[in-house]
Amino acid sequence: MFRYSIFAILLLSLLAPVLAASSKVYVWRNASGDLVFSDSPKAGAEEIEVNNKQTVITSVDTSVLDITPRVIAEEYQVEITQPEDHATIRDNSGSIYISGRVAPVFKRGFKVRLIMNGAIHGEPQTRSVFILRDVDRGEHKIKLELINNQGKIIASSKERTVYLHRARVN
Repeated sequence: MFRYSIFAILLLSLLAPVLAASSKVYVWRNASGDLVFSDSPKAGAEEIEVNNKQTVITSVDTSVLDITPRVIAEEYQVEITQPEDHATIRDNSGSIYISGRVAPVFKRGFKVRLIMNGAIHGEPQTRSVFILRDVDRGEHKIKLELINNQGKIIASSKERTVYLHRARVN
């Protein structure tokens, strides 16, 4: 008995693709005018021929494909947009507003650092706008640096010279 059931299962598994390939497909339009496909015929349906040939590709030559990963180097640029180079700022409180631009938009963890007169001024921050208070009158050189997650400088702006004019009462 066990032999006959194994034989029946084997015979059915061999005949399944043949039976599936011989199935018919019918097509007709419904009341809305849409095409309907079915395996059971209906009045006015047309039988359509389905090609059930299976295509098997034994091997594909991938030697022409370049599958080595490429590292895309992002080149960041930092520039000071305000104040203009050699601008005279007239502010009796000694305030200087500095704004910059980073392109492309920097990633999470990147920070911008302000260099003023050759020294780091304040802590690096996640935006490129700095407000300086109570700055002494005279000439000042400013520069912005973009720092990555590891603390490495990946871009810096050109240095700008600005002049702060504070009125003095004698």
